[in-house]
Amino acid sequence: MTSVARFAIVSGAILGGLSVAGGAFGAHGLKAALDASGQAGNWETAARYAMVHALALVAVGLLAATRPQTPGLTIAAWCFLIGSLIFSGCLAVLALTGIKVLGAVVPIGGVLLIAGWLALAVAASRIRD
Repeated sequence: MTSVARFAIVSGAILGGLSVAGGAFGAHGLKAALDASGQAGNWETAARYAMVHALALVAVGLLAATRPQTPGLTIAAWCFLIGSLIFSGCLAVLALTGIKVLGAVVPIGGVLLIAGWLALAVAASRIRD
Protein backbone atom coordinates (compact mmCIF):
# COMPACT_ATOMS: atom_id res chain seq x y z
CA MET A 1 0.00 0.00 0.00
CA THR A 2 1.31 3.45 -0.86
CA SER A 3 2.01 6.05 1.80
CA VAL A 4 -0.79 8.26 0.41
CA ALA A 5 -3.26 5.38 0.63
CA ARG A 6 -2.21 4.52 4.18
CA PHE A 7 -2.29 8.17 5.29
CA ALA A 8 -5.75 8.79 3.82
CA ILE A 9 -7.33 5.59 5.15
CA VAL A 10 -5.85 5.93 8.65
CA SER A 11 -6.74 9.65 8.81
CA GLY A 12 -10.26 8.92 7.58
CA ALA A 13 -10.74 6.14 10.11
CA ILE A 14 -9.57 8.34 12.99
CA LEU A 15 -11.68 11.28 11.83
CA GLY A 16 -14.70 8.98 11.46
CA GLY A 17 -14.27 7.67 14.99
CA LEU A 18 -13.90 11.19 16.35
CA SER A 19 -17.05 12.19 14.46
CA VAL A 20 -19.10 9.39 16.00
CA ALA A 21 -17.74 10.10 19.48
CA GLY A 22 -18.27 13.84 19.11
CA GLY A 23 -21.78 13.42 17.74
CA ALA A 24 -22.75 11.07 20.55
CA PHE A 25 -21.20 13.33 23.19
CA GLY A 26 -23.09 16.30 21.80
CA ALA A 27 -26.38 14.41 21.64
CA HIS A 28 -26.09 13.07 25.17
CA GLY A 29 -23.45 14.65 27.40
CA LEU A 30 -23.71 18.19 26.04
CA LYS A 31 -27.34 18.25 24.90
CA ALA A 32 -28.66 20.54 27.63
CA ALA A 33 -25.76 23.00 27.35
CA LEU A 34 -25.86 23.10 23.54
CA ASP A 35 -29.63 23.55 23.50
CA ALA A 36 -29.44 26.32 26.12
CA SER A 37 -26.78 28.20 24.17
CA GLY A 38 -28.48 27.66 20.81
CA GLN A 39 -25.36 25.90 19.52
CA ALA A 40 -26.74 22.38 18.97
CA GLY A 41 -26.96 23.01 15.22
CA ASN A 42 -23.32 24.04 15.00
CA TRP A 43 -22.25 20.94 16.93
CA GLU A 44 -24.32 18.66 14.70
CA THR A 45 -22.96 20.30 11.55
CA ALA A 46 -19.40 19.83 12.82
CA ALA A 47 -19.98 16.12 13.46
CA ARG A 48 -21.77 15.56 10.12
CA TYR A 49 -19.12 17.30 8.03
CA ALA A 50 -16.36 15.42 9.85
CA MET A 51 -18.06 12.10 9.04
CA VAL A 52 -18.66 12.93 5.39
CA HIS A 53 -15.04 13.91 4.94
CA ALA A 54 -13.80 10.92 6.92
CA LEU A 55 -15.53 8.75 4.34
CA ALA A 56 -14.08 10.90 1.55
CA LEU A 57 -10.60 10.35 2.98
CA VAL A 58 -11.12 6.59 3.05
CA ALA A 59 -12.33 6.72 -0.57
CA VAL A 60 -9.24 8.70 -1.58
CA GLY A 61 -7.09 6.13 0.20
CA LEU A 62 -8.76 3.22 -1.57
CA LEU A 63 -8.36 4.98 -4.90
CA ALA A 64 -4.69 5.65 -4.13
CA ALA A 65 -4.24 1.98 -3.24
CA THR A 66 -5.67 0.82 -6.56
CA ARG A 67 -4.33 3.67 -8.73
CA PRO A 68 -1.08 4.70 -7.00
CA GLN A 69 0.18 6.84 -9.88
CA THR A 70 -2.86 9.15 -9.94
CA PRO A 71 -1.75 12.76 -9.47
CA GLY A 72 -3.81 14.94 -7.17
CA LEU A 73 -4.85 12.36 -4.59
CA THR A 74 -2.32 13.60 -2.04
CA ILE A 75 -3.67 17.14 -2.41
CA ALA A 76 -7.25 15.88 -2.02
CA ALA A 77 -6.36 13.91 1.12
CA TRP A 78 -4.57 16.81 2.80
CA CYS A 79 -7.35 19.27 1.89
CA PHE A 80 -9.99 16.92 3.32
CA LEU A 81 -8.04 16.38 6.54
CA ILE A 82 -6.96 19.95 7.24
CA GLY A 83 -10.28 21.34 6.01
CA SER A 84 -12.18 19.01 8.33
CA LEU A 85 -10.01 19.88 11.30
CA ILE A 86 -10.48 23.61 10.72
CA PHE A 87 -14.16 23.50 9.73
CA SER A 88 -15.45 20.98 12.23
CA GLY A 89 -12.94 21.87 14.93
CA CYS A 90 -13.74 25.58 14.89
CA LEU A 91 -17.48 24.92 14.77
CA ALA A 92 -17.22 22.58 17.75
CA VAL A 93 -15.12 25.01 19.77
CA LEU A 94 -17.51 27.83 18.82
CA ALA A 95 -20.44 25.72 20.01
CA LEU A 96 -18.72 25.05 23.34
CA THR A 97 -17.26 28.47 24.04
CA GLY A 98 -19.24 31.00 22.05
CA ILE A 99 -16.01 32.60 20.79
CA LYS A 100 -17.45 34.43 17.80
CA VAL A 101 -14.17 35.02 15.95
CA LEU A 102 -14.07 31.27 15.21
CA GLY A 103 -17.06 31.82 12.94
CA ALA A 104 -14.71 33.79 10.68
CA VAL A 105 -12.21 30.91 10.57
CA VAL A 106 -14.75 28.19 9.67
CA PRO A 107 -14.96 29.27 5.99
CA ILE A 108 -11.23 28.64 5.59
CA GLY A 109 -11.92 25.01 6.40
CA GLY A 110 -14.86 25.05 4.00
CA VAL A 111 -12.66 26.36 1.18
CA LEU A 112 -10.17 23.56 1.85
CA LEU A 113 -12.98 20.99 1.74
CA ILE A 114 -14.13 22.37 -1.61
CA ALA A 115 -10.52 22.30 -2.85
CA GLY A 116 -10.32 18.65 -1.77
CA TRP A 117 -13.39 17.77 -3.82
CA LEU A 118 -12.00 19.64 -6.82
CA ALA A 119 -8.63 17.89 -6.47
CA LEU A 120 -10.41 14.55 -6.29
CA ALA A 121 -12.44 15.39 -9.41
CA VAL A 122 -9.30 16.35 -11.32
CA ALA A 123 -7.48 13.22 -10.13
CA ALA A 124 -10.39 10.98 -11.11
CA SER A 125 -10.61 12.62 -14.54
CA ARG A 126 -6.98 11.67 -15.18
CA ILE A 127 -7.49 7.96 -14.52
CA ARG A 128 -7.14 5.92 -17.66
CA ASP A 129 -8.16 2.29 -18.04
